[in-house]
Amino acid sequence: MYSASTHAYEFEPSDRGYRWMMLAGVWLAYSSFGLVSGAIPPLIGPLSEDLNLSRAAMGSILGAWPLVYIAMAVPAGALIDRFGLRRSLAAGVVLIAISGLLRAVAVNYATLFLAVALFGLGGPFISIGAPKLISVWFNRRDRGVAIGLYMTASPVGRVVALATANSILMPAFGWSWRLTLASYAGVALLAGLIWWALARDLRHPDGQAADSRGSLTTGLYVFPFLLRMRVVQIILVLSAGSFFFRHGFNNWLPEILRAGGMTAAQAGFWAALPILVGIGATVIVPQMAKPSRRIPMLVGIFLASGAAAVIVGTASGAPLVFGLLLEGAAGIGVAPIIMLTLMDAPQVGAKHMGAAGGLYFAAGEVGGVLGPVLVGVVADMTGGFLGGLLMLAIVSVALAFVAVGLRTALRTGL
Repeated sequence: MYSASTHAYEFEPSDRGYRWMMLAGVWLAYSSFGLVSGAIPPLIGPLSEDLNLSRAAMGSILGAWPLVYIAMAVPAGALIDRFGLRRSLAAGVVLIAISGLLRAVAVNYATLFLAVALFGLGGPFISIGAPKLISVWFNRRDRGVAIGLYMTASPVGRVVALATANSILMPAFGWSWRLTLASYAGVALLAGLIWWALARDLRHPDGQAADSRGSLTTGLYVFPFLLRMRVVQIILVLSAGSFFFRHGFNNWLPEILRAGGMTAAQAGFWAALPILVGIGATVIVPQMAKPSRRIPMLVGIFLASGAAAVIVGTASGAPLVFGLLLEGAAGIGVAPIIMLTLMDAPQVGAKHMGAAGGLYFAAGEVGGVLGPVLVGVVADMTGGFLGGLLMLAIVSVALAFVAVGLRTALRTGL
């Protein structure tokens, strides 16, 4: 039977000071995650035209890496717990850089699908490894600040992709989407090299890495234990639903705005607006999310996101800008609140954060696959994006009701 015992990691003051260097390194790795994953949306138009892809086909490509991520997230969490952060995150960044390069040489639907799918092998090591790093290197008092900072990385990467693809790189490269994608892959590879130079493993007095404990087989035994927890079950539902909304909305937003009459450059600029607002919200939300406030904040976030989807689908001018701002302020807030809830749960803690993060992201990417695919399918069926946005709004309202149930689970300690 699996034991839920926890272990408090102790380390020297010199190691505690180095935690900010570790956070800087993982920030660079995670920003490359956002850069490569966000590179295709602003290029959907020319890419779809060159490769003769429908909206439904492009939706399935956008959902390719989350599909692989689902299968990889749980073993990635166990591998991180076993082999440590330095090696695991380095492997993840290299894989997403290779994914970016292969996208640049894709010649049809199949090759582009496989190139994007490869991202799902490397992505989990970064997105799961980052909260694991914070749970090991930072104490509870500082985790809110650390989470807020690291969660700005992926949105910053996406903003860079949206802001530079059509306005800087495409014109500079003679309107070649291939060279544009290859340049983003090169940035990711550079981030991986910097991480490898900066990172180091935190050591226990026995010489073993604090972020790599036990055998891989032993690490896998924790998953059934975690899945029996009511809190974890509800969090997995919230994760799947929030990823459904976020991937469906963000991946199609440039095309939604283009369908409303914007040029590609204008759509890229305005699609970056909610992400920029979200970066600020990411820093603020974790510090506001004290245990007593977390459930009301989740409910408010889900309702605001649903309203934003409706506004973006029906409005123009100033109301459209308001909808984008509202989604930016609300859409990013779910993940830090859930991460703090997992880290503070005594049954999870630093020891099992890799496994818990694996479950969180595995469930989330189920929604991450379905969101872009279904929005694309509905757009093909209806000839526009309003139907897909209304679908996202309904899902978001349903998640607000699910979040209410999390309060009871937290009170009972299940």
